[in-house]
Amino acid sequence: MDRDDLTPVDAVLHDGNGEPHAESPTPQSPTPQSATPQSATPQAPPSQGEAIARAGDDGADAERINLRAVEGQSEYSADKLEHLSDRDHVRQRPSMYIGDTGTRGLHHLVFEVVDNSVDEAMAGYASHIWVTINADGSVTVEDNGRGIPVETHPALGISTLEGVMTVLKFGGKFSKGAYYTSGGLHGVGVTVVNFLSEWCVVEVHRGGNVYQQEYERGIPTGPVRRIGSTQRTGTKTTFKPDHEIFPVTDFNYNILWRRLQELAFLNAGLAIHFRDERSDQGEVFRFERGIVEFVEYLNRASGALHNDVLYMRTEAEGVTVELALQYCADYTENFHSYVNNICTTEGGTHVSGFRAALTRSLNQYGRESGVFKDLVPTGDDFREGMTGVLAVRVPHPQFEGQTKTKLGNGEVEGIVNSAVGEFLAKYLEENPKTARAILQKALLAAEARESARKARMLVRERKGALSGGGLPGKLRDCTSREVDRCELYLVEGDSAGGSAEGGRIREFQAI
Repeated sequence: MDRDDLTPVDAVLHDGNGEPHAESPTPQSPTPQSATPQSATPQAPPSQGEAIARAGDDGADAERINLRAVEGQSEYSADKLEHLSDRDHVRQRPSMYIGDTGTRGLHHLVFEVVDNSVDEAMAGYASHIWVTINADGSVTVEDNGRGIPVETHPALGISTLEGVMTVLKFGGKFSKGAYYTSGGLHGVGVTVVNFLSEWCVVEVHRGGNVYQQEYERGIPTGPVRRIGSTQRTGTKTTFKPDHEIFPVTDFNYNILWRRLQELAFLNAGLAIHFRDERSDQGEVFRFERGIVEFVEYLNRASGALHNDVLYMRTEAEGVTVELALQYCADYTENFHSYVNNICTTEGGTHVSGFRAALTRSLNQYGRESGVFKDLVPTGDDFREGMTGVLAVRVPHPQFEGQTKTKLGNGEVEGIVNSAVGEFLAKYLEENPKTARAILQKALLAAEARESARKARMLVRERKGALSGGGLPGKLRDCTSREVDRCELYLVEGDSAGGSAEGGRIREFQAI
């Protein structure tokens, strides 16, 4: 066989004479050549790189084959594939479920458990939630909801409580069953908390009995057992983050304080009791007017343009839309959006629907009332100085990943747009004084924007290629670049120059 007839792979698997190598467990390396001139001895077979280089467009395929045939990599077979249990996968890849293992991920554990209790409140079964940072660094979350079922689950063959704590994608948040609009869409919250904890204890008050099960790093230490009787219902979960997963396991009081206050604002009437036994401090959050009080809290240090907070709540096609707005003397927008209690920092379709409705409604009222004439504000102008909270509840939200920072449901945009537009049209008609204050604020923002635009244009023109960076000393240039229109005045002395400058037409008269 001629060496020129060999393919790149054949060239590697044949000896220098073009004959196949004898079969052996591993490929043989070519015998090193002496310092004899090439013409006196046969050429050594090409290296792997040379063989691939000769392969042209087929080089990538040859390289993949050579990695197996020449370098002797492990054989790809069924026994080389590994299956990880839910627990092992979570512990090896915690960032897939909680974002990271730093401060944010650590506190996310608490929020996952609290979200389960809030879901009970959203469903109408809980009115109180207790969150405690214990002296040993563990956290306890308790509610007065229905309590997690403890009977044997027909599909799992184990206690439902154990299934909730040890099986991913197992819960009542995937259909209309237990929770219709839930923040725990992915159904992995409390399970992940258990897997990432050094130890966890769950206590359930249900059906007149108290049940308990304990876990170590996600593994039950025993079956669910009855430990007493009770006259109330609810679930109590205590866990301590695993130091093998989290470099720092100390909870920050302020981080938890802000989120718990936020949840109380978003769920009117829900009482959240927060206590830190390490420092003996705590607070109870309860807001009967919900997001109206949220907006008032956000505007507490700003001068409001109108006393009342615009508020609406409506439901359409299974989607609940709740909105609170108030304008203040500030020049920035302070807007917060939520879906099923989850803060959507990147916005989404619900925010797009709101903004479209706000701009359309205010523009229409401004034109009809005669406030807007030559200059019409933009959407940004209408949102200057606006403080608002938009909270929607969606049965089947489509988020971007587990962090859930942006809503993607297309149908929600139209629902919010229609609901907010109808509300604003009615409110503006019934409250002309407040409406005019909002429109005047937007008009002032538009005038400032237009003035800034003209100033930018002037600077750009002055800094243009023809301006030469401006004239020196007491010379005064004109702004026009139309040579036929421009005039140059020569004056003698500062007095004459000052008078001429004051009376000139700056556009085309230079001094």
